[in-house]
Amino acid sequence: MFLLGVVIVLIDLYFYQAILALTKKKSAKKRKKIFYIYWGFTVLSILILLSPFVFNTANWPRVIKVYVFAIVILVLFSKIIGSLFIALDDILRLFRWIGSLFTKKPSEPSTSKNRITRLQFLNYMALGMTAIPLIGLIRGMIKGAFDFKIHNIKVVLPNLPDSFNGLRIVQISDIHIGSFLSTSPLEKAIEIILQQKADIIFITGDLVNDRTAEINPFMDTLSKIKAPMGVFSIMGNHDYGDYAKWDSQGEKDKNLQDIIEANAQLGWKLLMNENVILEKNNSEIVLIGVENWGGNLHFPKYGNMEKAYRGAEKYPVKLLLSHDPSHWNMEIIEKYKDIDLTFSGHTHGFQFGIEVPGLKWSPSQYIYKQWAGLYSEGKQQIYVNRGLGFLGYPGRIGILPEITVMELHNA
Repeated sequence: MFLLGVVIVLIDLYFYQAILALTKKKSAKKRKKIFYIYWGFTVLSILILLSPFVFNTANWPRVIKVYVFAIVILVLFSKIIGSLFIALDDILRLFRWIGSLFTKKPSEPSTSKNRITRLQFLNYMALGMTAIPLIGLIRGMIKGAFDFKIHNIKVVLPNLPDSFNGLRIVQISDIHIGSFLSTSPLEKAIEIILQQKADIIFITGDLVNDRTAEINPFMDTLSKIKAPMGVFSIMGNHDYGDYAKWDSQGEKDKNLQDIIEANAQLGWKLLMNENVILEKNNSEIVLIGVENWGGNLHFPKYGNMEKAYRGAEKYPVKLLLSHDPSHWNMEIIEKYKDIDLTFSGHTHGFQFGIEVPGLKWSPSQYIYKQWAGLYSEGKQQIYVNRGLGFLGYPGRIGILPEITVMELHNA
């Protein structure tokens, strides 16, 4: 905790050198005002970032937990970017000083009083490169966070019974309801979902950030998610309450029971290491739902695939809901080769990246082999949803919140 405060002060001290260099011609009164504003924000930032270590923030207003913390971190991140240019300035100064030891030539000749020096230019660059990412990240919060995008996907499963040919599935994932300040964005998303006329809807985990109580203000809105063949959900790593502080294990256990009951109240069938038969015109396929099984970054493995799969062997098509896509890569394609199609989420596509024709990139790809979209290995396929909500950074840049509309065909 103390170390975090020290790091922030050191970054601000370093970045402040550029401020000093560019304001030295200002009046003493203006420089004093700049000093108090700059360091006042620094002190406030340290207090905000350290507050979760001192206070129980569970009942703090969402706008503080979601946006105030985020803005403080974004400003700090932007200062780090700007500091790289200040470092370049300092490196040049070092070389110029070394050079001055061997020559009597002026280190920085100038032909005009109004001409800006190279070192001044780098200080301006430092401030500019601080502003650019900050403006971009704020724009991602204002525009990108709720710019819901429909991804239409056609998947061919040769063994799919004719009765299911054209089955229309909507998948959403990673709602992270605790990050929503009002029902309005969620109502917009649900309106889009219902317009897709899905036969069935899959919700692949991380309904909440930390606690089931986050759902309460949104129950009426979420209950509008319906489909003729039902709504099926699974647990994500955040749904277990592992990232919240609890007074007792009993309180945490109750939180888990509450989320199970909340799914039932919403009319969703929560699959907890089990499977259900989907029937249409006397034909059957099987839907398997496994609890969270994290293969990367030490995420918990609550999933029991052996239990979830039991009894599914005889069905011609097997669909699997598994929150973390690393499960598919590390267990499914190795041990359950007859599972045709897996639906996952979890990665959020890092909420940052580039997706344009011919180019698809995100830092997420350095952690997850399957991180956004459709992938295949032999006869098996997985679709990784980019997530409907957000966590941490309350926005999205390049990787927009997703509503997947998938049609299954046998040819």
